[in-house]
Amino acid sequence: MTAPDTLAAGLDEKSIALVERAVDVLAGRRIAILTGAGVSTDSGIPDYRGQGAPARTPMTVQQFFGSELSRRRYWVGSHLGWRTFSAADPNRGHGAIARLESAGVASGVVTQNVDGLHTRAGSHRVVELHGAMSRVFCVRCGQMFDRRDLVARIEAENPWLRRDTELPLGPDGDVAPETVEGFSIPDCTVCGGMLKPDVVFFGEFIPAEKFREAEQLVRTSEALLIAGSSLVVNSGVRLLERARRRRIPIVIVNRGETRGDPRATVKIDAGTSEVLSALADALPSAA
Repeated sequence: MTAPDTLAAGLDEKSIALVERAVDVLAGRRIAILTGAGVSTDSGIPDYRGQGAPARTPMTVQQFFGSELSRRRYWVGSHLGWRTFSAADPNRGHGAIARLESAGVASGVVTQNVDGLHTRAGSHRVVELHGAMSRVFCVRCGQMFDRRDLVARIEAENPWLRRDTELPLGPDGDVAPETVEGFSIPDCTVCGGMLKPDVVFFGEFIPAEKFREAEQLVRTSEALLIAGSSLVVNSGVRLLERARRRRIPIVIVNRGETRGDPRATVKIDAGTSEVLSALADALPSAA
């Protein structure tokens, strides 16, 4: 256990006591970590449901495939938000998770986020359950593209499109565009097919092999730490249920209630950056 003043940084007395309890529960166990949008809010990326989150109706897969206007609106909003989204830096929470993995305490991280910040923070075993905004692929031929190359194409084909927008950023790196009139939707340079970001839209199924990889990480671990997720999305609940059935400890860190609270061994209602940093400081190295 680390000194109390280390644990106390940014935490109230109740949270400190719960962190200490979580350390007792997790110590000596290999931990699988599941993260949601709350882990990235300290990097300037808002979540969908947290306090102060912008009111935003997310793009559904049905809208994206069913309407050219929806696709145009998506690509304009996503392009305008990309500079801010891609410039976000990992925060202390991401760094703490990377430290836990490096120390041999964490077996890896499953994330519902599409921002790539866990990898940039130094985590090596990262299961991107909902994909990554940094990749785009063709739904016809499967060709994968780097998002940076697509940004250059969009700017060349739509020179009128302003990128210095002050509109609020959404959780998936987009903004609500003021107009989409005249925008040229990018297509595949290989076959001319429709391009789609390599992310799981609302209403879309997570690829089976990706979920199996997440399940494997939980199955081979001895505890589950959930951080920054309200567990509204079923993928997170399914992983929590896998852990519950195995009767391994479940620690949840999130501001506000989650669907998993009744099944948690320890629930800490506090900021993820502060709590994850405290856990990384306090849990003994398994190396």
